[in-house]
Amino acid sequence: MKPILLLDDSLKIEIFFSKEDNDLEDNICAVIEECCPEDEKIFKHEESHIYLTRKQARELAAALSNAVQESEEQSI
Repeated sequence: MKPILLLDDSLKIEIFFSKEDNDLEDNICAVIEECCPEDEKIFKHEESHIYLTRKQARELAAALSNAVQESEEQSI
């Protein structure tokens, strides 16, 4: 799993299937790590785990894909 770096590399997102939570409905994990000065933080903690269901992960992926497509169409 390759991390996605955002906001001048101060925000790192890793998304993966959580095998140890295989028996749970929300077993897709997004780990968000923030490494920046306290007054620049957008999250309360340096690391946050957000667990998603397959449906939520698909909806998030579709929303991102749609936004990319719209952006590409506007660039033409």
